[in-house]
Amino acid sequence: MKLKTLAVNSLLVASAAMISVSAQAADKIKIATEGAWAPFNFIDDAGVPQGFDVDIAWALCEKMKAECDVVTQDWDGLIPGLKVRKFDAIIASMSVTEERLRVVDFSDKYYSGGLRFLGKKGTAFDLANLEGKVIGAQRATLGAQFLEDNFTGKADLKFYDNQDNVYLDLLAGRLDIVLSDELPTYNWLKSSEDGDKFEFKGDAFQKNDEIGIAVRKGDKLKAKFNKALEEILADGTYAEINAKYFPFSIY
Repeated sequence: MKLKTLAVNSLLVASAAMISVSAQAADKIKIATEGAWAPFNFIDDAGVPQGFDVDIAWALCEKMKAECDVVTQDWDGLIPGLKVRKFDAIIASMSVTEERLRVVDFSDKYYSGGLRFLGKKGTAFDLANLEGKVIGAQRATLGAQFLEDNFTGKADLKFYDNQDNVYLDLLAGRLDIVLSDELPTYNWLKSSEDGDKFEFKGDAFQKNDEIGIAVRKGDKLKAKFNKALEEILADGTYAEINAKYFPFSIY
């Protein structure tokens, strides 16, 4: 009897240890962001990722009681990196689209956005007819897709690896007009040294753009992120982070 009891106890201890190790492994989450889409994600002077996306990531990790690491990855490499398990989730202001849903799963939205044109103050544009104009956007974004769908062959379209390079060519006069997400462009107009030289052209459109957290197909992290999102929305954490970057709700 004693031998059987010892054997059972040893089995229980071993099982508990295995469960503990498994839980610890599940609580370690590597999150990727771009680091070039201020104020949502950017790199500070110390080389540390910062921004709305990053603050949301840390808040969600705290609710999940997870040990998280936030890393940066070029935009074009985000979904490929997720698929090969370079990281476990993407929190990088990524729009939920049918095309992306074919290869990854998304959490519920954590904010909403829209597209808007940007150009130099005092310059008039007929947004319905931009023939002959040079228009810029970041590659592989909703803005780039809209331009390809509506202005291919009608205007000179230029696409860039990141939004910072879009702004640089706009400032240099190599672009007449830019199409981008309204919220980061709003931040650029307010914070850039040259922002006062530019303005929005026309109203925002495609306002149903929902931004979610990307995870691998079938990953249980989706449900965990959704639960944590509900919690930060309910307890005021989300509102506090929102107010840090915008004087209006972006949810």
